[in-house]
Amino acid sequence: MEWKNLYRGFIMGISDLIPGVSGGTIAVILGIYDRLLDAISGFFSRRWKEQLSFLIPLAVGMGTALLLLSRLIEYLLENYHEPTQFFFIGLIIGVIPLMLKQAQPKKNFGSKHYITLAIAAILIASMAFFNPEKTTEPITSLSVLSVIGLFFSGWLASMAMLLPGISGSFILLLLGVYSTAINALSTLNIPVILVIGLGAVVGFIGSSKGIKYSLSHFPHITYAIIIGLIIGSLFVVFPGMVTGATTIILCLVTFVLGLSVTMLFGSEKKLTKGKWNK
Repeated sequence: MEWKNLYRGFIMGISDLIPGVSGGTIAVILGIYDRLLDAISGFFSRRWKEQLSFLIPLAVGMGTALLLLSRLIEYLLENYHEPTQFFFIGLIIGVIPLMLKQAQPKKNFGSKHYITLAIAAILIASMAFFNPEKTTEPITSLSVLSVIGLFFSGWLASMAMLLPGISGSFILLLLGVYSTAINALSTLNIPVILVIGLGAVVGFIGSSKGIKYSLSHFPHITYAIIIGLIIGSLFVVFPGMVTGATTIILCLVTFVLGLSVTMLFGSEKKLTKGKWNK
């Protein structure tokens, strides 16, 4: 078992609790994005035992974060919204140089790549103008229709989670399911957690194969899309202009902290043959 993935999964689990922050971006920061795609897409291959040794500790770490910190994240977003968001802005900005080093745009990008990058950034940035209802009454008991709806919500959210720049939690917000997911985690509503989780597993498997295929066969255009998604996500996470001396100082501190975390992890991950080491 790759037990160091426990802390990696824990960090990814924290990010998946926050609308606007992509678990895929955190996977890039931690240097495991390519390995994650390989493990999920290869889960049903002959090498499934090898994939489990990677995925189980990661899943345990993510599950632990989701269960233990759902209420804390709610508290931070409610009481320290701007500093929390600026921490993740720092993380996201820090990952852009890593992606540029991987993509080598001066060498590999032409006009179509930059146009694609801009379109991807604009599409994600436009989500900042959506104001989904965060106080939707959570679903606590299941019916046939709610099972179907929650399953496909988990499916769509997990597909978003694997793409750097797109937040699975924000997709749940757009679908009106975020409050249900957070409530289920904080109250340990096992049936609701299982339905959303099963949809997420199915979405992970399908989307990982698609992303892996795109990176293998169309790497330059895929990197252009991913970089655009990451840049666009900054507009979604940005909480607006900050006022008040104390809040401004806190936001600066958390921004620098987030940027430092990315630089710390990035400096430890050397790029070889177009992939991040484990």
